[in-house]
Amino acid sequence: MMKLPNKELSGLGWDQFFQNQIENISDKQQPARVVSISKIYYQVNLAGEELPVTLAGRFFHNSDLPVPVIGDWVLVEESAITGVLQRKNTLSRVAPTRRGRKETEVGTVEQVMAANLDMVFIVCGLDRDYNLRRIERYLTMVYNCGIKPAVILTKADLHDEPKNFKDEVEAVAFGVPVFLVSADEPEVSLDFKDHLTEGKTVSLIGSSGAGKSTLVNRLVGKNLQATGAVSDNLGKGKHTTTSRDLIILPSGALVIDNPGIREVALVGDENKGASAFPDIEELTELCRFADCGHNHEPGCRVQEAVASGEISADRFTSYQKIKSELDFHVQRETKSAARVERERWKGVAQKIKLINKNKKGRR
Repeated sequence: MMKLPNKELSGLGWDQFFQNQIENISDKQQPARVVSISKIYYQVNLAGEELPVTLAGRFFHNSDLPVPVIGDWVLVEESAITGVLQRKNTLSRVAPTRRGRKETEVGTVEQVMAANLDMVFIVCGLDRDYNLRRIERYLTMVYNCGIKPAVILTKADLHDEPKNFKDEVEAVAFGVPVFLVSADEPEVSLDFKDHLTEGKTVSLIGSSGAGKSTLVNRLVGKNLQATGAVSDNLGKGKHTTTSRDLIILPSGALVIDNPGIREVALVGDENKGASAFPDIEELTELCRFADCGHNHEPGCRVQEAVASGEISADRFTSYQKIKSELDFHVQRETKSAARVERERWKGVAQKIKLINKNKKGRR
């Protein structure tokens, strides 16, 4: 089976980054993109044809191999996935807390939700779902994954002046596109459609009931994703989307509708790239002390900004909480790496001790 020319794959997001990885593969292997995952098999798109495939046995015997996720480019041979191509990026978070788990066991397992994205749309409903602090957490999560974010505010028709909400979000999401979406709009005359061009992959994230599936249905032009009502008492939506699927829009863009996220648990290093708090981090450079904790230190420019109202107290508290969470995660990762290194050298020392013992026995 010959490798497909990349022109047949470009509509699925294929580019030179992936092409370079298959120059020396067997002609029996073909690149395909993961579009759906079930408990039994994976669904992949191979040049326009969707096929069910399984994982090759090597994935069950080698824990170092990455398990395919939605958006991955994989190599397929005889209806089996034999390899996963290097990813451009991943949308990740700390795996959600499980009931019964101890606190010390939480916050160490990274959950990869999707791979190889060009943009992430943070979807927030202008009902009880609206929360600036949560949007800041979503922005931090997306930035830490090295992906461009945008914010979509749905249910704008619930308010007479929805632009006020857009202005609020733009005030904390510096330079991030923010779009208003109303259920009573004719057609899909949405400003953000300019970001949905052929071959581009975007992922939707947000709370359950925020309107992600409704948005996908409008973009597709028919009901592909199930939708459910939001509880009037709790303001929470039902988890009508229970899986992740890569859907091709009429524009040629590819969109992933994720299940609702309850816990926006962060992973990664805040120093990787862009920040959700550029205003505060710019002020930290003006503090008297380089290691200023922004608490009671003299000459703290951040505290001065909070006292004057230049930075809101709520935003500063959100910044401190997120920074503390990221620092904790990095420390856990560093300690884990150090422990792995100690165990490795302990094993080496035991082998050397055994070799020396055998040498003495032969004398």
